[in-house]
Amino acid sequence: MSAEKTRRAKILVVDDDRAVVDYLVDELDDAGYVTAGVTSPLQALEEIERADFDLVVADVEMPEMRGPDLMAAIHAQRPLQLVLLITAFGSIELATRALREGACDFVAKPFTIEALTHAIERALRERQLRREIVRLRRLIEDDEDETLVAHSVAMRKVVDVARRIARASSTVLLTGESGVGKGAVAAFIHRESGRRSLVQVNCAALPATLIESELFRRPPGRLTDAREDRPGLILEARGGTLLLDEIGEMPIEVQATLLQALETRRVRPVGGTQDVEVDVRVIAATNRPLEADVRQGRFRPDLYHRLNVIRLAIPPLRKRREDVLPLVDRLLPRICERVRGTTLGLSAPALRWLLAHEWPGNVRELAHVLERAVALAEHDTILVEDLAGEPVAIETPGESLREAAERGIPLAEVELAYIRRVLERVDGNKANAARILGIDRRTLYRKLGASDEPG
Repeated sequence: MSAEKTRRAKILVVDDDRAVVDYLVDELDDAGYVTAGVTSPLQALEEIERADFDLVVADVEMPEMRGPDLMAAIHAQRPLQLVLLITAFGSIELATRALREGACDFVAKPFTIEALTHAIERALRERQLRREIVRLRRLIEDDEDETLVAHSVAMRKVVDVARRIARASSTVLLTGESGVGKGAVAAFIHRESGRRSLVQVNCAALPATLIESELFRRPPGRLTDAREDRPGLILEARGGTLLLDEIGEMPIEVQATLLQALETRRVRPVGGTQDVEVDVRVIAATNRPLEADVRQGRFRPDLYHRLNVIRLAIPPLRKRREDVLPLVDRLLPRICERVRGTTLGLSAPALRWLLAHEWPGNVRELAHVLERAVALAEHDTILVEDLAGEPVAIETPGESLREAAERGIPLAEVELAYIRRVLERVDGNKANAARILGIDRRTLYRKLGASDEPG
């Protein structure tokens, strides 16, 4: 049960039919809310001016003022007021348009009280999530970095280990899929270490012929575009941290030289005659299975064991969905400022889409999706189609519902199909599915007809 429900959220029901108002007020009172009802949109505006409501539930079709117009008038008074619309089947297109204009959700007639309360809880929960995001800003310790967020248990463990090992000089091997934030974790370790500077080398971005020269010396010449003899990056990192990103892409002939430098803590620059002592903390990062590379002779086993002193596996974003919304909260304002110079909001369906998406590209993909959405958005609120890059059937229910109605599919089957689709999107994780659906897990088990319903 949400925090809003615990403190008995206040709801205002608006419908021109007195019988409907009385019915909804009674049912929502029984469901644990503090509910008031009016039969006139003008009365609703007076009530909202006089009292604070957590949510307004309004019918779309009213003779005095249509629901979307009432919502606009409400937002003129209270821009952050949550408004949920009740619509007849023929007005779904209008209600969908209202989502773009600021409605938190809509429920189509005929509906059950259970469906309405689920929509209400979902709306209140999403507002609570937004408030939690603001609170998390104060709790996350790495405010300087825009991608290291540790609200999930998995990432809290990573950050805890990273903090504990930061002051040591041992080498660290960061593993994880592309885009999970290995660079952000490396930067966090460096900041916590108190070392002088962080020097980063992307082993995949440099031609094999230049990696050794870049690490141990950058001589003048055409290939490196350098105009004077300079020390290599390992020497530049003395007293600091050297991040070897994509270490699995390092040519095997360079690996022996790197291993010697790590073992002896001394470097002989290319072309030099004397070794130079270096104090450098090495962090290596890879998205490759180095163990397999060792077995196949592509990576030296002795270097692998030298790097693998302390290993941190960064979990993919789909395994730490609690971090998605805090990441969005951190990334979106920066992207909006850079791309458009104005701030955009997120619609409730867009938030649900972000939570349900698999994120095979992890944090990097999330940032790119948000940037695309900011660039494409035609309104001051980001919609699902802005995020997905194309219309999403599950979030534009009109056509899907019409097809289901034409085929005569029972409501229970439509609901079950939708639940199963959500479960597929979250790899069968029932806790995540229940959160997206706006129901508790007990209800989810019941709807699935599972025999292992928790007691």
